[in-house]
Amino acid sequence: MLDDGLRNQLKAYLDKVTRPFTIVASLDDSAQSAEMLGLLQEIASLCSQISLQTDGDDQRKPSFALTRPDQPQDLRFAGLPMGHEFTSLVLALLQTGGYPPRASAEIMEQIQALQGDYHFETYFSQSCQNCPDVVQALNLMAVLNPAIHHVAIDGALFQSEVEQRQIMAVPTIYLNGQPFAQGRMSLEEFVAKLDRGAAAREAEKVTARQPFDVLVVGGGPAGAAAAIYAVRKGIRTGLVAERFGGQVLDTMAIENFISVPETEGPKLAAALEEHVRQYGVDMMPLQRAARLVPDAHGGLHEVQFESGAVLKAKTLILATGARYRELNVPGEAEYRTRGVAYCPHCDGPLFKGKRVAVIGGGNSGVEAAIDLAGIVAHVTLLTHNALKADAVLQRKLYSLGNVSVITGAPISAIRGDGQKVTALDYRDRQSGESYSLELEGVFIQVGLLPNSEWLKDSLLLNPRGEIQVDDHGRTSVAGIFAAGDVTTVPYKQIVIAIGEGAKASLAAFDHLIRSSAPE
Repeated sequence: MLDDGLRNQLKAYLDKVTRPFTIVASLDDSAQSAEMLGLLQEIASLCSQISLQTDGDDQRKPSFALTRPDQPQDLRFAGLPMGHEFTSLVLALLQTGGYPPRASAEIMEQIQALQGDYHFETYFSQSCQNCPDVVQALNLMAVLNPAIHHVAIDGALFQSEVEQRQIMAVPTIYLNGQPFAQGRMSLEEFVAKLDRGAAAREAEKVTARQPFDVLVVGGGPAGAAAAIYAVRKGIRTGLVAERFGGQVLDTMAIENFISVPETEGPKLAAALEEHVRQYGVDMMPLQRAARLVPDAHGGLHEVQFESGAVLKAKTLILATGARYRELNVPGEAEYRTRGVAYCPHCDGPLFKGKRVAVIGGGNSGVEAAIDLAGIVAHVTLLTHNALKADAVLQRKLYSLGNVSVITGAPISAIRGDGQKVTALDYRDRQSGESYSLELEGVFIQVGLLPNSEWLKDSLLLNPRGEIQVDDHGRTSVAGIFAAGDVTTVPYKQIVIAIGEGAKASLAAFDHLIRSSAPE
């Protein structure tokens, strides 16, 4: 099943296994079970520490569990963990086999100390770039604590289960049979949600830190570049963010990052984070900025966070990025994750054979429609004005037989039956007449909004909410700089954000030198 290159790479990883364990497969006579058996046999043949049993009795077939003789462990995959989830499988094999995880000793101690009985179920799709973080976090927790159980379920394979639970977005996580969370979550976020006192303890630790020379707020490409350039100057540097990686985590294929012909968002985000950590930057995750208290007299600027934490710094670099723009029409919020989606790569497989709409005529909207056309029964692309996507994308779009394009069609409402989306209402701008499309899903791709609401009373913003900056990244307050998609700098691109982050950091260093120089 694996090609020679992947097989050799997997064998090199499995050579790191130091303790025996067993793969217990639950199979039936389906083609998927035969495919799973072939994969598991290959895995077992590559490592003498791994044995394979095919007498499992799990209700989900095909599935398999990784079990250890030294400690109870309930870690399972229902369906083939290929695509983006192949890395999750490799890590689960290594960690079950004794290879040390890349997690801090503190977070592992918190996981091992969790009391109770936690049965997690994660629904994923193989094309979802957000799912592996969730699957890998819960798998590791199941390895560390026998009270934590986890099964990762391929939603495309177990379609009846997905429909019964009305799951229309991945990753979707259940705990003890009840909905727990949706969307990307890190190991730290799971622990914070399960350990009720963790967030308060972390806020106290954050607040106890001494003032920084440079504090970067935001963990995307701009924030990463700013932190690296600052710490290389030998000054006290901190980076605080709600999540590291920013929008890059939600990006599928990246083919225009110079010197890297092709990569994926999560891989690039992980590389950026690793680079920042190598420099010893004081990184503080899971902190969402709530308020900026600037000091106009050259003192310490203060940032307050929703957790209650407070940080101070001589200079600030704000790189909080942007998020998906919403339509703000009736039904959008009500049916979010129940037919309304924003990530076609993640959630597209859940709409296999169904009718969907894509809203947005730019590159992202047309690319979404092209991708979905290979999965769903029919795609209708609607845009408020004319298509604005690149000509090559438009040609590809119009070549597809199961795609319709409606231009000049403002969306009026998204309707449903109380449980899931059933229709989309729109208006013809020329005639003024209203129409309705019966469908099961709506993918919204209408641009971005800057994450700047917390700054509206502190800094000068433009009418779109972007932070006004000059050619040095300086904001309207001395000592406060900004970079990336949250600013007025045009062209929201990864490579531009990295350059702007570096520039803002150099400007902040120059400010520190000039403000501390003797008169």
